[in-house]
Amino acid sequence: PHHLLLDVTDEMRVMQDEIFGPLLPVVPYDDLQQALTYVNARPRPLALYYFGYDKAEQQVVLEHTHSGGVCLNDTLLHVAQDDLPFGGVGPSGMGHYHGHEGFLTFSKAKGVFVKQRFNAARMIYPPYGKALQKLVYRLFVR
Repeated sequence: PHHLLLDVTDEMRVMQDEIFGPLLPVVPYDDLQQALTYVNARPRPLALYYFGYDKAEQQVVLEHTHSGGVCLNDTLLHVAQDDLPFGGVGPSGMGHYHGHEGFLTFSKAKGVFVKQRFNAARMIYPPYGKALQKLVYRLFVR
């Protein structure tokens, strides 16, 4: 069974921890800016759900909030999209899971530089003042 929680305050534990259950705290607001101010004054959420078909308002929500993911006019289905990055930001988690972004999250790129026996860079090593160094200086350093 689902439960709506009315008249919640920030001091309540349900408003301090992420909720992974059938609880929905209801926080009323008078206009969109008040709602955005409320959201932005708190830790970044795992997901943000906006309901409304006004394209300008949707854009304002997308541009003026930070969250792990956003659903417009739906909830939870973003986690079911296997090629859409899913994951939180800040205290809500980090990284992305699913698709290419998930591969990058769970991989560690290892940079490898190999210098061969012939080292062309040696021509510009000290002592300075050789002809090639003077040419490089004249062409690239101004």
